[in-house]
Amino acid sequence: MISVLIPVKDGGRDLRRCLDAIAAQEVAEEVEIVVVDSGSSDGSVEMASAAGARVEQIPSSAFNHGATRNYAASLARGDVLVFTSQDAYGASTEWLARLVAPLRSGDSYAGVYGRQLPHEDATPPERWFLNFLYGSDPRDQRLGDGGAVSMQTTLFSNVNSAIPRRLWERFPFADDLIMSEDQEWARRVLLAGHTLRYEPDAPVHHSHSYSLRAAFRRFFDSGVSSERAYLGAADAPAVLRDAARRYAVEELQWLWRTGQRRWIPYTALYELTKFAGLQLGAHHRLLPRGMKQRLSAAPGYWD
Repeated sequence: MISVLIPVKDGGRDLRRCLDAIAAQEVAEEVEIVVVDSGSSDGSVEMASAAGARVEQIPSSAFNHGATRNYAASLARGDVLVFTSQDAYGASTEWLARLVAPLRSGDSYAGVYGRQLPHEDATPPERWFLNFLYGSDPRDQRLGDGGAVSMQTTLFSNVNSAIPRRLWERFPFADDLIMSEDQEWARRVLLAGHTLRYEPDAPVHHSHSYSLRAAFRRFFDSGVSSERAYLGAADAPAVLRDAARRYAVEELQWLWRTGQRRWIPYTALYELTKFAGLQLGAHHRLLPRGMKQRLSAAPGYWD
């Protein structure tokens, strides 16, 4: 059995689209949906229940990316746990089958994650971001002999992932992180000798239209979690800076080459904002708590 697990808060039309896409999947296995709702007031609970999901409710103050997903997994009956979000939906009726296929193939993957395609209204910077991270080429991620933990090796996203239940039971998500519970999880399973699979043929549609303020806050929180994920290695800060420079240069070249030159000034500001948030978050231990609450997208985390 496949269990699809969705944290929900006021999902609205996004949740309807997500649930409809799950119902349309062509997969030769029983599928259950488990929703953990954290204080919706827009009818999301009723919508999920009507779609046949098992729905459990928690207070909004109790939501945590890792802990809430662990709770959903503990409620699930399937031997494969599929994690997604309310604002993501399968790009085809074969999404679910293709996502879990590597776990059914006999290969010993600790987890599989799929591609994320931008929505039609996504901005060029968001389109570049998703294509840079995911792209069209499949890959296996492992450390091997002398392999280093990095942003590339720990890349894993619970927007579109599948994990064997037995593996999750050995490696539950951290419940004390502000975000990036998926990348912290990836780091631990890689260090334990396991392999992750990126499967681009199992895409979902998912993207965000962040303001500068929202982008800064999100990347600040990502930086806070990074020391337990992709910045866990001694040389990781220098590697990250080099990757950021390459990312920015290639993005500007892409904008120029594809005739989107009017986006260059805004994109430069947007990427500098994200990088500033990431760097401040990575050095959050030097900041007073009050400042961290103002800079974070989750100020309650710091209470």
